[in-house]
Amino acid sequence: MSTETENGTAAGSGSAAGSAAGAGAGTTRIHNIGYRNYDGPRLGRAYARRSLYSQSLRGAYGLGRSAKSKVLPMILFAVMCLPAAIIVAVAIATNLKTLPLDYTRYAIFTQAVIGLYLASQAPQSVSRDLRFKTVPLYFSRPIERVDYVLAKYGAMASALFVLTGAPLVILYAGSLLAKMDFADQSKGFGQGLVSVALLSLLFGGLGLVLAALTPRRGFGVAAVIATLTISYGAVSTLQAIAWNSDATGAVKWLGLFSPVTLIDGVQTAFLGATSAFPGEAGPSAGVGVVYLLVVLALVLGSYAVLMRRYRKVGL
Repeated sequence: MSTETENGTAAGSGSAAGSAAGAGAGTTRIHNIGYRNYDGPRLGRAYARRSLYSQSLRGAYGLGRSAKSKVLPMILFAVMCLPAAIIVAVAIATNLKTLPLDYTRYAIFTQAVIGLYLASQAPQSVSRDLRFKTVPLYFSRPIERVDYVLAKYGAMASALFVLTGAPLVILYAGSLLAKMDFADQSKGFGQGLVSVALLSLLFGGLGLVLAALTPRRGFGVAAVIATLTISYGAVSTLQAIAWNSDATGAVKWLGLFSPVTLIDGVQTAFLGATSAFPGEAGPSAGVGVVYLLVVLALVLGSYAVLMRRYRKVGL
């Protein structure tokens, strides 16, 4: 409903103003502009959560956004898949019996590309909502804080899984075309998928936490790159020093302080991977349990930090 008032023109300062007000009140009109109650189905929180997840996952590859937004994620996706395609081509052309690069080593080999992708897309997923103060609109109805965090976390982890899993699919398909042993390749492919799934959960959580700490996208990008690069560089340097100093026992424990080396340690201990540590001195199954617990703690901790972060911004 809407109300419209037509005021008269004042002819004097005192009584004229009063008469104008009386005239205006007498000419008030009420208009029906057609507002109606919504009588359709209420799809609820689950539908809203799925929609936010789908939108965020598509946005991680620029789908549904401008052409400029698609350039970087698509280039990084192509760069991730290119080495796998080259390996397959070489394997088929030379009749290799095994792939020259294990499935579990591929993500470690291309970690720089994964880091760049995470640094570019994690801030895009959450920083803009904080910067433009649109997050409270999500919570007006019907979703709640936990729905927002789960949708964003799930979308980022899924986007990373697509990025890291697609090259493994190419390698697996190529190995079958090259008529390599089916059982061995299927086992390696399964181990590789488990490894990149764990990597996606860990990296996705850490990336979103760092990006959600600031509404400035540039700061989020720098924080993600610095965290992944500096931690891996520092740990690798210390491991090399320890190995050359005959302190080989310290090598496996130093791997607990970098996301990349954490994944390397878990897949070495439980997935039959060859460690990238100096001298291939990866953790045993006993120490691998510690690695796995640290990874799970970081995943759950990232979720808890995100929940706390969005409570502080009034959600």
